[in-house]
Amino acid sequence: MESVVHDIDAERLGEIIGQQVEAFTGALSLQRIQGGQSNPTYVVEAGEKRYVLRRKPSGPLLPSAHAIEREFRVMRALGASDVPVPCVRLLCEEPAVLGSAFYLMDFVDGRILDDQTLPGMSAGQRRSHYAELNRVLARLHAQKPKDLGLEDYGRAGGYVQRQLDRWVRQYRASETDRIETMELLIAWLVERVPAQKSTSVVHGDYRLDNVVWHEQEPRIVAVLDWELSTLGDPLVDFAYHCMTWHLELGTHRTLAGVDLDPLGIPDEAAYVAMYAENTGREVDTVLANWPFYMAFNMFRLAAIQQGVARRQLDGNAANDRARDVANRVAATAEAGWKQTLRC
Repeated sequence: MESVVHDIDAERLGEIIGQQVEAFTGALSLQRIQGGQSNPTYVVEAGEKRYVLRRKPSGPLLPSAHAIEREFRVMRALGASDVPVPCVRLLCEEPAVLGSAFYLMDFVDGRILDDQTLPGMSAGQRRSHYAELNRVLARLHAQKPKDLGLEDYGRAGGYVQRQLDRWVRQYRASETDRIETMELLIAWLVERVPAQKSTSVVHGDYRLDNVVWHEQEPRIVAVLDWELSTLGDPLVDFAYHCMTWHLELGTHRTLAGVDLDPLGIPDEAAYVAMYAENTGREVDTVLANWPFYMAFNMFRLAAIQQGVARRQLDGNAANDRARDVANRVAATAEAGWKQTLRC
């Protein structure tokens, strides 16, 4: 590893860790992790200890985007719960220290799985991994925000309306070309926002490759990437997670169009039933507004992808695959529009 990566001052970071986290001997090194599209992420080796540093990108940013402070707060609050999260160590909101606000957390050893079909596993192993994904999200949705000290982490009720307003603004702020399907989708969603039945902490980007798996067991040891978390509608959060059954994402392998039965992976209906059982809800309650939730989540994903496109044009994208993501905006919007036809 190199001692300096891009514009991070490794010597200054070493001083901060030694003074505010834990003293160490030996050199400090950093390595940039490729893969995330939003906040640049680094593995930090300080003596015998390993940490992960997440920072805001440098340069102009969209309002309310890259909320690393919220990531830090929610993981700290969940640290004593039965939702597995990394131990967070330090938050620095002063950009002048390392060039942008950042936080530091422990590195969690384990597996990151990015192919939703889980190649190389038996049917039973795949079933167990998906059951664990479902269980952990249900445990998150069971947490009471007040018990976590997160009662002010968002507002109760009106989650979809606020999210819709926010992501329309974000999309307009980063729009590069007019996409007619996106315009139709926005108009359809605005007219059909359903009432919210419950409020919980929602992750906002819960998926297979945003968790760390135990090295041998089908067990999640850490849930990562809490940037989009807030108080919201748990069923919308669950529907986002279920987009993998519907949406192709370029080189990112999803479950769309896959013959699941021989793989041992539950289909969407079985997975919804599993979530209903894990949360004590009726299946019909989960599915009552399912096409809307799916269409909304695909719209939101398209808006996020458009933000990546804008940063790519501004020369400020978080990794080299940003251009590929930008090219998927129209396809994601089209998939969302198809969901509206299920109503």
